Amino acid sequence: MPSFPLSPRPDQSPWGAVQQADQIAPGIWSVTTASHGGLLLSEARSTAMPDALRLPGDAYEEDCDWSLVYLAFESEPALQKTSTAGFLQLARDTARCWHPDRYAAHTGESVEPNQSSVLRTREAYRAAIGEFCTTTAWGDWADWVPEGKVGVIARKVLSVNHLGRPTYTDDEVCALVDKDAYRERGEVTVLSAIAHTIIDPPETIRPKRIA
Repeated sequence: MPSFPLSPRPDQSPWGAVQQADQIAPGIWSVTTASHGGLLLSEARSTAMPDALRLPGDAYEEDCDWSLVYLAFESEPALQKTSTAGFLQLARDTARCWHPDRYAAHTGESVEPNQSSVLRTREAYRAAIGEFCTTTAWGDWADWVPEGKVGVIARKVLSVNHLGRPTYTDDEVCALVDKDAYRERGEVTVLSAIAHTIIDPPETIRPKRIA
C-alpha cells in the first residue's frame, strides 16, 4: 500500500461550502455542509482508487458512495486507526448493497439479489428526488375520501440515505387517487406517475401529517 501525503483542508465541495472537515487519513477528508456531505479525496487518493471503485471526480457523497473509499483503502493502517472494525464492515455491507457490480468486480465476491434489495428501493427514491411521493394514505372509510378513492399526502423527496430511507422538503400536497391504481403501486409511489386530483387537505388530517 503506497503512502499518501497530508492534503490541505478543502473549503468547497459539490454540496456547498464546507462547514466541518476531518482528515480521517492522509488525503481523505470527511466533510459536512449546510445540506449534505461526504468524502473528498486528494489528487493522489483519487488516482489510487481502484478502477472498479473509482467515481468521476474526487467527491464520494455520504449516502452510499463513501463506502467505496473505505473498501478501497480498508487495509491501510491510517484508515483503520480512525475506524472501528464494525464501521469497516458497515462500509463493505454498504458497498455490497448500493454498488453490487463495483463490489463484485473489486472483491471477486458474487452478490446475490437479496443482498441488494435496499439498492432497488434507494434507486427508486433517487429517481424520484424533486418529485412528490406518497407518505400517508387514507381509504374511503375516511369521511373525506370518496368511495373508490384513496386520499394521500405526498411530499417532495429531497434525498435518500444508504438504507433507502428518504428525507423530504417541507412541500406537500393532498390528493385523491383511484383505489385500484393505488393498490397496484410499487414500493415508491410517485404522484406524477399515477392519475390523481389535488385537493385541499381537510382540517381533520392536518395534525396527522408526517413532520
